[in-house]
Amino acid sequence: MNAFAVLFLCALLLGLAARLALLRRQVRHVRAHRDAVPTAFAAAIALASHRRAADYTAARAPLAAGEAIAAAAFALALTFGGGLQAVHAAWAALLPAGSVAHGTALLATLGVLGWALELPFVLVRIFGVEKKFGFNRITPRLFIADTAREAALAAAIGLPLLAVLLWLIGLAGAWWWLWAWALWLGVNVLVMLIWPTFIAPLFNTFTPLADAALKARVEALLARCGFRSSGLFVMDGSRRSAHGNAYFTGLGAAKRIVFFDTLLDKLDADEVEAVLAHELGHFHHRHLFRRLAVLAPASLALLAVLGWLAAQPGFFTALGMQAQDGASALALFFLILPAFTFPFAPLLSHWSRTHEFQADAYAARQSSATALASALVKLYRDNAATLTPDPLYSRFFDSHPPAAERIGRLLSHHA
Repeated sequence: MNAFAVLFLCALLLGLAARLALLRRQVRHVRAHRDAVPTAFAAAIALASHRRAADYTAARAPLAAGEAIAAAAFALALTFGGGLQAVHAAWAALLPAGSVAHGTALLATLGVLGWALELPFVLVRIFGVEKKFGFNRITPRLFIADTAREAALAAAIGLPLLAVLLWLIGLAGAWWWLWAWALWLGVNVLVMLIWPTFIAPLFNTFTPLADAALKARVEALLARCGFRSSGLFVMDGSRRSAHGNAYFTGLGAAKRIVFFDTLLDKLDADEVEAVLAHELGHFHHRHLFRRLAVLAPASLALLAVLGWLAAQPGFFTALGMQAQDGASALALFFLILPAFTFPFAPLLSHWSRTHEFQADAYAARQSSATALASALVKLYRDNAATLTPDPLYSRFFDSHPPAAERIGRLLSHHA
């Protein structure tokens, strides 16, 4: 076992241990505060709802722990266990090793294996935990239909993209990673353009917002904020879940605003406007483009590292591979990447929470801080979101600020 193999193994095991320890801290902290509603929420959230949120958080933790252990075992089996080399050899018996067809088959097989690994956890989450707490509304038949549509999309879009990527690797020589990055960037922009009108409707029904009074109010908010959209739509989120949300999606003329029907059922007009003002705050601060401006060079740097590693025979042998082609390099890199990026989780979470605070402040200026606070409290209650997360766990994994801190800042804007 060479130095790189030892480095990967240490990063993987230390990351897994950290995840499990943080999950344990989260459950202990939430259970320790289960029987007392925080003072700031005592008037709005009943003790029974607070306990339900604590139980929901605790019930999801074993699944998260199981997924983390399974993912680590999967990475070890495919690398040190020789699994990836075995898949490579199996396809080499049918297709020329190192060819675009062989590489595409290899990477697609890994995708299928990863999906099969996640499937039991998805089923338990949806039909076990979510059903137990009254959130699941998806039927087995709809779940199968969704899965079939996802598989068809993956085959129709993913397989050609893999083939093009592998073709570029073979054609562009030592600088293939630069062309791969350009392909990645172009595909991401294209997906943002076509998602609202071509892909999302494959899974949900989107109908124009019919409430005339609410529509007029939302359009007035859009005018104040200088936001132009291609329409206001209601999505049938209740077909799959009782959770509620609102978002805007797309770029340019394809931008549209979407409300979950479950959200409209739970909030009054003031609160809906405030939630939308928060989403428009992300648009106002150009958070999507800022994230892209950071992720684009970061992904370029990662691909440059991959380009260098792909030229090092020791990279392959350290991770159990005899074959040293482009597809194998890609597979190995994305198997080991989570282990090395995990330490950056607190930084990314902090960045996301900063954006949420900025969007809240914008909503407080354009709409009503008290209405947004009221909406958030209802969503915390109805979505069984814990009001008392463990602070360290939250710093690692929560993309949104803790409830008490978020509501406190909103009410300070009102004051």
